[in-house]
Amino acid sequence: MNRRQFLKATGAAATVPFLTGCEGDVRWEKGAYIKPPRSRVAILAIEQYGNSLRDTIMRGIRMFPLDVRSKRVVLKPNLVEFDPQSVINTHPAVIEAAVDSFKSLGAREVIVAEGPGHRRDNEYLLSASGLYDVIKEHRIRYVDLNNDDVRLTKLRSSFTNLNQLYLPETLYNADLLVTMPKMKTHHWAGVTLSLKNMFGVVPGSVYGWPKNALHWAGLNGSIVDINSSLPIPRFAIVDGIVGMEGNGPLQGHAKKAGVLVFGEDLIAVDATAARLMKIEPSKVKYLEMAGRFLGNLGLEQIEQIGEKLEPYQQDFRVLENFSYLKKLIG
Repeated sequence: MNRRQFLKATGAAATVPFLTGCEGDVRWEKGAYIKPPRSRVAILAIEQYGNSLRDTIMRGIRMFPLDVRSKRVVLKPNLVEFDPQSVINTHPAVIEAAVDSFKSLGAREVIVAEGPGHRRDNEYLLSASGLYDVIKEHRIRYVDLNNDDVRLTKLRSSFTNLNQLYLPETLYNADLLVTMPKMKTHHWAGVTLSLKNMFGVVPGSVYGWPKNALHWAGLNGSIVDINSSLPIPRFAIVDGIVGMEGNGPLQGHAKKAGVLVFGEDLIAVDATAARLMKIEPSKVKYLEMAGRFLGNLGLEQIEQIGEKLEPYQQDFRVLENFSYLKKLIG
């Protein structure tokens, strides 16, 4: 699809009224409301990307009722840019441990897939980041989501005026999508975790670099609309062993947190990760929006398993314009 076709399609879609399932100023379809009464989130301590990583990830997955036997699992890491002096991407050791774990649990196929938002040269990113060695060693497929075949998908919420998105066929052919972000601050969104990581499933060949159409439509609204409309169950594994603070997601500084965070409710996972960063999740705009219907933000609705939250909290520095995120509510 070229740019003219894209603009024509989105322009036509904008004339179609959005249907909601509830009265009042509600911006989602009735079927898009998936917020459970309570959510479970696991924090597991791990000091480094070493030999115990595989056992820790296996333990984290097993804390949830995930049955991946004979299923196709897509791992979606954060692979956006490379700087040998920085910690931009999900560590390849975490990805490798997840590949090994899901295979051991009986997955029919494990695929690594990403649509980098900055670098268009996937070969360079894969090689420089160390991910190519993981793919080669485990003989798994890597899919460049920026150039995958696409399918038109109607959005199930309306926090932007996009109404529909072209999403990769790889998502439609899978049984589980595992979002594997790096725990980072973000210079536009405040934090980038499981939900923001889903920007990488939107194809750059349609929406530009760095996914320009989504930024024009509104960053926070786009994050919510993407996550309300993905056609596949999801799970999260957040790489917080070493995260990034300050001017993230590309130019910040390494911040060791020594944890991995797991869960099926991505909003609850991100709320927990934010609290680990000493950031108030209800003040993160897209988390507050998603918390209305996609998952749980409040501490009272989240059952914490694994490690306790408080001993592993680290004060992640944010840019001055996001200082309000540090006004903790609890």
